[in-house]
Amino acid sequence: MTLETNPLNVTDSTLCPIEPIAEPQWETIASIPIVDDGSMLHAFSLAAPALRVHPIYHALGVPGAVPECWAREAVYRRLLTVARRLPDGLGLVVLDAWRPYAVQRYLYDTLLGMVEARYADLDESDLRAMTRAFVSPPSDRSECPSPHLTGGAVDVALCDADGMLLEMGSAFDEARPASHTVYFEHHADNAESRLYRDRRRILYHAMHDAGFANLPCEWWHYSYGDQMWAWYRGSARAVFGATSPDSLEARWRRSLGQDA
Repeated sequence: MTLETNPLNVTDSTLCPIEPIAEPQWETIASIPIVDDGSMLHAFSLAAPALRVHPIYHALGVPGAVPECWAREAVYRRLLTVARRLPDGLGLVVLDAWRPYAVQRYLYDTLLGMVEARYADLDESDLRAMTRAFVSPPSDRSECPSPHLTGGAVDVALCDADGMLLEMGSAFDEARPASHTVYFEHHADNAESRLYRDRRRILYHAMHDAGFANLPCEWWHYSYGDQMWAWYRGSARAVFGATSPDSLEARWRRSLGQDA
């Protein structure tokens, strides 16, 4: 292993190949029961120094996107574990976590419209399947909410010691085959692609070892506690359902004994 493909001299175990990840069976996933543990969302602006945060949809001007990243406490603490265990010189960046329903709706409808325009000859089911590979259909139903509405799904990336995002072979949210997590396990034919492969291996193994599950078509998407996580990790139930950040009105209702 040369410095070209292993610039930070990380251990061989950290760079173990990523085994093939099964494609999610969404109908089965949607049927997994949710027994919400009631935990609140934690604001990442309060994050420990080990964790970097960049609310990317707000930065990109997505309508309704919030200038904060929120996740359940268990997710937050696991991300801290990942950040602290990364090889020297690498950092973990949270790009997105909990998101409002309106943002989920915008992302799905916008991508679907672009897919429909690009592949006008495909039938509706194929168009929706292509869209779903990168954006979940918006749902705030209690029995099967979109993953990012639960506070259990997070989008993450690696950065260097100066906070510069590292190239991973495709950009965040880029809807193309190279965004699949294992893409460079099969397309590492030069030094650059091997570097992308190794960076994805580092991120994947660190997140998986902390209890997360990866969505195989997105190297950046990981879940803990939601229905997708339950399916991949073999749990009989999910522990996070749809939620939202605490509001002033909710606090007043609780203080007055008027919980809704």
